[in-house]
Amino acid sequence: MKITALNPPFIPHFSRGQRSPAVTRSGTLYFPIWLSYAVGALEQAGHTVQFIDSPAMDLDLAEVREKIREFSPDIIVLDTSTPSILSDTETADTLTDTGAAVFILGSHPSALPEETVLLGRKFRGAILGEYEKPLLSVVNALQDDLPLEGIPGTAIRRRDGAGVVVTPPQGYLTDLDSLPFVSSVYAAHLPVARYNNPNALHPQVMVMGGRGCPNQCSFCVFPQTLTGRHYRSRSVQNVVAEMKWVEDNMPEVQAVFFEDDTIAADMERLRLLSAEIIKAEVKISWTCNMRATADFQTLCQCHAAGLRSVCVGFESGCDEILDSMRKGLKVEQMVRFMESARKAGILVHGCFLFGIPGETRDTARRTLDFALKLNPDTAQFYPLMVYPGTDAYTDVQKAGLLVTSSWRDWLKADGTHACVVQTPDMSPDELVEFCNHARRKFYLRPGYIMKKVWRSLFDKGERHRTLLAFRTFRKYIFRRKND
Repeated sequence: MKITALNPPFIPHFSRGQRSPAVTRSGTLYFPIWLSYAVGALEQAGHTVQFIDSPAMDLDLAEVREKIREFSPDIIVLDTSTPSILSDTETADTLTDTGAAVFILGSHPSALPEETVLLGRKFRGAILGEYEKPLLSVVNALQDDLPLEGIPGTAIRRRDGAGVVVTPPQGYLTDLDSLPFVSSVYAAHLPVARYNNPNALHPQVMVMGGRGCPNQCSFCVFPQTLTGRHYRSRSVQNVVAEMKWVEDNMPEVQAVFFEDDTIAADMERLRLLSAEIIKAEVKISWTCNMRATADFQTLCQCHAAGLRSVCVGFESGCDEILDSMRKGLKVEQMVRFMESARKAGILVHGCFLFGIPGETRDTARRTLDFALKLNPDTAQFYPLMVYPGTDAYTDVQKAGLLVTSSWRDWLKADGTHACVVQTPDMSPDELVEFCNHARRKFYLRPGYIMKKVWRSLFDKGERHRTLLAFRTFRKYIFRRKND
């Protein structure tokens, strides 16, 4: 069948594929990674796929409609996110006049399937959880003219308009090696140079070495809506084969970014992966999300295998707040990890979060002091972003701390993150302004600025990465008001 996979238009430069979708201050634009894996699975099954990423291709709805009209698909699948869901469902309805069967996917419909389908009036339904298995089942059913109702992992609008038939997903994809390399999907369909995560060298590709996360962090959206709490991984041989494929077929790419929730979920596998990378003589740089539990020896092995930088969720400098978010880590462990990473020669991007239930002005200040003490290479300060399907969303609802009347409230007018939670002594605007203050406090230190300038003088890749991020980041770093 002919299928259009669409990352739909919304706000220019909207990064829909990340955990907290928004227009980012750092110029980050995520690959539509989950949709890309689905495209690979569809093509592997023999279907012809048109892949349109509107934010990366700078396409508005009229241009998207024209491309779809020319392709004339049987099925259209649209990626979604919580902040854009009202626009996404409206777009899905609009595209039904192409004659295609239209479905939406993503963490939001996975968390609220019936409610989300009923936001629209015409599109057929939603694919729930991980995309590949239920999407292939729906495509096969349409191809064979079979009923869609009852397919696991779907929410299908009744033909008579009498509601939605929701059938929960049944299990997760376990043989991740069976999927095509997602980098080959990027190379075939997407403008790779348009995507950027400033924590890795640019250009880069974003891949999954594994799915799911065994940790219990209350705010993390993908394990709670798409991938589950159990970590499933590709074989290290399969991962390294993709890295070699990128080297051989995408010579312009400077880095591989592992977008696993935490690559350190299986420490022994991480050491085996590092050994396999060295054995295969892979030269490309890599970056990953990492929990602050990796030991010094493992970090040294990773660095020897080309690991350049890690993104780490430190989140808070207060043990009581870490406990509230069910982080499963203590401040002392994070300090030890930072010392180990620095000794191993690995750059660290630290993430710090404000607004978890129990947060006060005092704990927020302590977290900022902690960030300055840790002094990672780069840092991110953000208010708690809660999404349907997560424990954090339920927690703030129960505590009466959720302050919103519309999914539109997750973003400001310019598409950057807003805040929809409050604490007993901090309003949403005050939480956002504290993050702005923390950002200025961290980045405008003379010593920090000199260190970045010095490193950029002698490292071409670092210079390109820093300047690319600074181009958009500068207008936020010097801003004095939450506007």
